[in-house]
Parts: sequence; structure tokens; C-alpha cells
Amino acid sequence: MEIKQCRFVTSVADSKNIKDYGMPEIAIAGKSNVGKSSFINYMVNNYGMAKTSSTPGKTRLLNYFEINKGQFMFVDLPGYGFAKVSGEVKDSWDDMIGGYLLGSKRLINVFLLVDVRHEPTSLDKQMVAYMHHYQIPFTVIATKCDKLSRQACMKQRSVIASALCLGNENVIFVSSQAKSGKEEILNRINNLLDIYKQ
Repeated sequence: MEIKQCRFVTSVADSKNIKDYGMPEIAIAGKSNVGKSSFINYMVNNYGMAKTSSTPGKTRLLNYFEINKGQFMFVDLPGYGFAKVSGEVKDSWDDMIGGYLLGSKRLINVFLLVDVRHEPTSLDKQMVAYMHHYQIPFTVIATKCDKLSRQACMKQRSVIASALCLGNENVIFVSSQAKSGKEEILNRINNLLDIYKQ
């Protein structure tokens, strides 16, 4: 498949107001500053689509992006685990993420982004445990692969897979800077959409 069109649809500030546009949804999750906005922009070939920031915690809303005129939706979730926000804000983010993951009727997969350079955090592990508990299908995507050599990336794949109790083949590498990994992710999306149609 190919992503030819992407349109920002809306932002939602409260999980009680999550939308149902009648098309399958793939959520983009991960800790603050893992590169979710850059990932979306790379996937949709539009580097101004999702707002990127060097300040972690920029995304405080659920952002809906319609792909290929209704083929599916990317839903960008607030980043979790950013220390410099108040407890109240943090709680509202957590409520929003959980509210969306359990409340969306169209969610078919969560793309969980982790930074290839670091072992997954306790919050990443909690996220995986949460998705296992509620039987929410997910895909782990290791970002920023241009920052390491190929050999170092392969080593980190084992570290990430082991920390999240996955097989190595379940971690996909991507780099928006080096323009790598897109094909594998598009194939994954294609498979997910095929399953959804069955």
C-alpha cells in the first residue's frame, strides 16, 4: 500500500469525546519525545502535518489524521512519562490514553514507539502490560535508528524485545531522518487492514 493523502481532522481534549468516523484506527503511542510526530510526518510524506517540537510533552490532545480519503485513521496519543508537567496534567493524559484505548470502537492496532538507543522504560513496560491485559493488539516500532550503527541497532533490538517480552522479529526499525523502515510499516498496515475487512 501507499499513503497518498493525509488530512488532519480534529483534536480531542477529553476521552469522553472520542470520535467514531467509521474507519479503522491505528493509534500512535509512546513516551514524550520518542518521535511520534516525526513518525507520522514521515509515514504520510508531509513534514508539516503533525507538529513536532523539541519540547517533550507537546501533544496534549488526541489528534485524528484521516489517511487516503477514509482508508484508515492515525490517532496520535499524548506522550506519557514527561516529568515537567503537573500531576493533574499527567493524570488527564493518562485518563485520555486509557479512555481512548478502551473506548474506541475502531482501534485495530497500537503502534508503540520506543527510542532504539534506550532500554524501554517502566512506563513502556506498563503500556505493554496494559495492552496485553485488555487484549489490545500492538506493534513495537523502534525510532531514531539513524543514531546508531546497524550492528548497534541489532543489539538494541534484542534488548528492547527482551525488556518487553517479545520476539526480536516483533520490533520494527524506523528512521524518519534516514528515510528507512517505511516499507515494512506500510506492509504491516496493509495486513492489519486486510484482517479488519475479514
